[in-house]
Amino acid sequence: MRVFVTGATGWIGSAIVPELLAAGHEVVGLARSDQAATALATAGAEAHRGALDDPDSLRAGAAAADGVIHTAYNHDFSDMAAAAREDVRAIEALGTALEGSDRPLIVTSGLAVLPPGGVGTERDAVDPEAAGAHRIPSERAALALAERGVRASIVRPAASVHGEGDHGFVARLIEIARATGVSAYVGEGSNRWPAVHRLDAARLYRLALEAAPAGSVLHAVADEGVPTRDIAGVIGRHLDLPLVAVAPEDAAEHFGWLGRFFAADMAASSALTRELLDWNPVHPGLIADLEAGHYFLQHAEAA
Repeated sequence: MRVFVTGATGWIGSAIVPELLAAGHEVVGLARSDQAATALATAGAEAHRGALDDPDSLRAGAAAADGVIHTAYNHDFSDMAAAAREDVRAIEALGTALEGSDRPLIVTSGLAVLPPGGVGTERDAVDPEAAGAHRIPSERAALALAERGVRASIVRPAASVHGEGDHGFVARLIEIARATGVSAYVGEGSNRWPAVHRLDAARLYRLALEAAPAGSVLHAVADEGVPTRDIAGVIGRHLDLPLVAVAPEDAAEHFGWLGRFFAADMAASSALTRELLDWNPVHPGLIADLEAGHYFLQHAEAA
């Protein structure tokens, strides 16, 4: 299968590319720069020049492919509404090229669209008041395409997609701990973060591409919910910093944009996803990955 991947040089996308190639697929990655094109060539993929905000380039890439995996997103936390609108336009452009063909389109969302406090499942209704509600329009755009002859499905990666080289949420927590001199959690720290290893997530995207029915909602979750106090505890021990609680009303001041997410209780199940696609995570969980030490080595070097 010839697969067009947006975000192919990003954190998840750059793991999806070798996963697809190893399974015998041909990969074409969206590249907005010479650097990205070179990285794709080095990985064994073809580059398609374009950008997330260039619908014509997206339509052309999708039209020439047997399937599309869409992981690109503008993570601009200063204007999440604008980023969400851009993503919907991108999904509609990709879908236009695939309409009526029954070709697969895998769209990335996030678990933070679900109501907090329980253990979210793939069948739960989204919550317009949830921390990640800005991703809901993207999900609706994808599911609408499933009714227009596109084998569209949604993958919701866990809050932490971890692994060596991660510069995401957990890496940011480590940076904040170094800067403030404490490793903090919010409230009692009993709120839970789901997690998945990057390589396990990449395998799920491939399985979704190959076999997910139209309209599927899939959860890339290995750890259903790791208490945030446990995450902060490991960070504190490795950095030799005290573990402290931050009041919920002070979370934004201490953690910045991450405060709203780190304070949320976002436990989620992937039982239905595992049953549907025979997906079984095999890589280390979040706490084991943190205990391995590579997070602290890479960020010590950066510091």
